[in-house]
Amino acid sequence: MIIPKQKTQCQLDGVKRCVWNWEGTSKKKKIKHTLLLTGDENKQKRRTRRAVVRLIDFEETRTTGWAALIDFKFTLDKAWISHGGNVSLYFFFFMRLSSTLSLFGIPYSSPMIITTSFMVYGLDCSRVGLMYDVSDAQWRNFRNNLPILTVVFGLFTLIANGLRAFCNLKAEGMSIVWLLISLAYLSYLHGAFIIFILSIASANFLLVKIFGRTKYFPFVLWVFNLSFLLCNRVYEGYSFASFGNHWAYLDKFRGTFRWHICFNFVVLRMISFGYDYHWSDHNAYVDQEKHIRHCPICSSGKTCYRMLQERSVGIDKFSYTVYLCYLLFAPLYIAGPIISFNAFASQLDTPQKSYTLKQVIWYGFRWILSLFLMEIMTHFFYYNAFAISGIWKQLSPMEVFIVGYGVLNFMWLKFFLIWRYFRFWALVSGIEAPENMPRCINNCYNLESFWKNWHASFNKWLVRYMYIPLGGSRRKLLNVWVVFTFVAIWHDLEWKLLSWAWLTCIFFIPEMIVKSAATSIKVDNVFKEFIFRELSAVAGAITITCLMVANLVGFVIGPSGISWLKSVFLQAEGLPTLFGLLVTFYIGTKLMFHVSDSKQRIHQS
Repeated sequence: MIIPKQKTQCQLDGVKRCVWNWEGTSKKKKIKHTLLLTGDENKQKRRTRRAVVRLIDFEETRTTGWAALIDFKFTLDKAWISHGGNVSLYFFFFMRLSSTLSLFGIPYSSPMIITTSFMVYGLDCSRVGLMYDVSDAQWRNFRNNLPILTVVFGLFTLIANGLRAFCNLKAEGMSIVWLLISLAYLSYLHGAFIIFILSIASANFLLVKIFGRTKYFPFVLWVFNLSFLLCNRVYEGYSFASFGNHWAYLDKFRGTFRWHICFNFVVLRMISFGYDYHWSDHNAYVDQEKHIRHCPICSSGKTCYRMLQERSVGIDKFSYTVYLCYLLFAPLYIAGPIISFNAFASQLDTPQKSYTLKQVIWYGFRWILSLFLMEIMTHFFYYNAFAISGIWKQLSPMEVFIVGYGVLNFMWLKFFLIWRYFRFWALVSGIEAPENMPRCINNCYNLESFWKNWHASFNKWLVRYMYIPLGGSRRKLLNVWVVFTFVAIWHDLEWKLLSWAWLTCIFFIPEMIVKSAATSIKVDNVFKEFIFRELSAVAGAITITCLMVANLVGFVIGPSGISWLKSVFLQAEGLPTLFGLLVTFYIGTKLMFHVSDSKQRIHQS
């Protein structure tokens, strides 16, 4: 590992620079590295710095280490699960360990030597004397505001829970309390631009009340909300000056956060409110009696999230106060997780009982440990900075994959921390929202599983309010294009996101066809079961590779890099790498099968 040995100050082009001299070893030879940070060090408020890195020989193990560690951690975790003496498990574990450790040897056979200077964006000096990656704006803003967010949410939940306990408040009373708290919170975030949010929300409420019982209401609801979703992005949130010069002075009170970014979640909640009102006099999709018999949570006397979502609330809950409280609920406003109106309104009456106080405390403690892991990652492994700086263009095929794999794991951990932080405060406030990231990213071997276990609450929303109304599994091959296109547009109006969505659909369709065909295959002997399992593992390896390609295009190289990616991997140097990746993913998929089998045996016993 390279360690900073000396820090000096110098003047370059009239600007004070922070110069780090690095020393380390590469191929048993001592080398020196110099890192120049642009910008005045006294201006600590700068959230992003640009680093000019002049390297004699790049430290390869810093690039491969994190990918190998995450891969090996996933494999090692599974070894603790008893598999009844299954010898094949230990064989595949050994193969997985071998393929993981081989990552550390890759740079020595294919050294990443860069003879020219290049720019690395988003590195900063930390208080402990190390560089750390602050290239991701979303994570940087969340991390910097974490102390004040914690104080604010602690105060909010203390006030709300205290009033609930002392005044014995129910849904209407708690909705007023949380609405006042949330309005104060949004006034700080968005300033005068909260007027736009309240105006659009009020128009949607009137639309639901007027057309909510009509046959064509879903069409009206979608047109209204999609129009504002697109217009908000195109006009970047509007300005008061566009409504007349006498309103222009309000543009000065913008707050600290752009309102149209958060409004994407508000759109989902407005659609949820509309559909739940539209369905309030219809029977639920779920057979409630059958569900209670088979659900371990509901059979124990509690109520699971699915039952809260499917069971319609009383018509009195569809009031303007409860509606606004649902849209603006402070703990879930910025990033979710996404909760349906039925589930939210029912928990205003009766706080969640799925988590005990001890479990909520343990949930928060685990979050702190995960934050510590992220700090280690951003201080020692700069994958996101490499990706946005375009360094991948100078790397070998294996190194491109490692950077992409590192970025994917960084993104998973980033969203894991953000979503679970806000969900923790919702739990403390008595509201249980669906858990995002319920499974590790390295434990998904098909696209359907990956999507269900990434933004899980969004997936539940899409299934309930989009996929099923469009026809569900009867039109699955068509619906997947509509759903993923909406997902891309909902995130942002960018071609790389649309490319990611359409590539995912292209890879999704063969998987759905194979799964449909597999259900008709009758496995009635050991040999057929073996063949079926091997073919499933091969399919899993191909799916993981396709998933990596889709995410490389969506989040690292962009649509313009597709032709470059093909030219790199489909040539003499890239084909061995591609084959090695497929073998590694095949072994990993076999391990996932063993984990799944073990869980089934434990559940049955």
